[in-house]
Amino acid sequence: MSIRVASVPASHVYIRHLGHPPDPDLATGLEAGHGAGHAAGHGPPAPVHRLPDPPSPSENPPTGAPWWPPAMLDAAWIKAHEFDLMHIHFGFDAQTPEQLHEVFDALDARGRPLVYTAHDLWNPHHEDPTLHDSQLEVIFARARVVITLSEQAAEEIARRWGVKAQVIPHPHVVDLDLIGGYTEKPRRRSDEFRLGIHLKSLRANMVGVEVLAAAIEALREIPRAVLQVDLHRDVFETSGARHDAELVGWLQRQDPELVDLKVHDFYTDAELFDYLSGLHTSLLPYRFGTHSGWMEAAHDLGTTVIAPDVGCYSSQGADFLYRWQSGGLDAPSLHRAVHAAAEQAARQ
Repeated sequence: MSIRVASVPASHVYIRHLGHPPDPDLATGLEAGHGAGHAAGHGPPAPVHRLPDPPSPSENPPTGAPWWPPAMLDAAWIKAHEFDLMHIHFGFDAQTPEQLHEVFDALDARGRPLVYTAHDLWNPHHEDPTLHDSQLEVIFARARVVITLSEQAAEEIARRWGVKAQVIPHPHVVDLDLIGGYTEKPRRRSDEFRLGIHLKSLRANMVGVEVLAAAIEALREIPRAVLQVDLHRDVFETSGARHDAELVGWLQRQDPELVDLKVHDFYTDAELFDYLSGLHTSLLPYRFGTHSGWMEAAHDLGTTVIAPDVGCYSSQGADFLYRWQSGGLDAPSLHRAVHAAAEQAARQ
């Protein structure tokens, strides 16, 4: 007997890697809880069949998320398709609280339970958390089971919403065979300390110049140190939709011997893994947020991570921390984190 799961979204790496690779007879993988039970000797796990993502209703879904917005989060889709439970990870940003209630009413009408994995308690794309908070209020009230990734997040969920969440960390982000290959042949150089700050397309929780400047000051005191700054073209180019002239001008004035600026479009997975494996340390330039898949991928590849003391990054496993105080960067704490990371890299 198999369990049919409507995973939202099914194609995301977190969902794909819930599978059980040693057993080729299973359909498409095992829920994390079943895998744990099997390992503990509670009998063979039940095979899980995950429905593929339906085509997105959007004509122009974002790069890296062809499933967004997810067609499964629709009462009509729920009524028309056969599955045993719905497991939501991401994708409800486009729904109002009222629309979410309609989706969950449709699940209740069919007797299909809702499982929710809480990744973001503060959406990193939203400066104002009000909408996300109202969406979470609905989801936490209607979910049969809530999962999250860290003890700190579980404590916050219990405090703010009165819900007990199971803590189940993510599986690996990088494919297992790739992890082995990068372990045997890492791309980072032994004759330098390379710190990476990837600003991507400068989503709402990212800080540019303030964090970059503090990192550069710390690296000036470290022999053979390099700051690699990556930036998407939509921020760097004057015609880009998110062009930041102040940031770009500031970067262009920096010492090219110390700052290695890379401008490119959205990385493929292969390009991202090559990038992370070439760093000794990745610094997350975030003012707010909750958890980081970026950090998990870095750890898969042997790259340490400097994270802010906001959100749940510490509880998730950050190697080094820096502080934000009253909305401002505590530069001395960032200096200490960079120096500690460099010292650890020198010992390896």
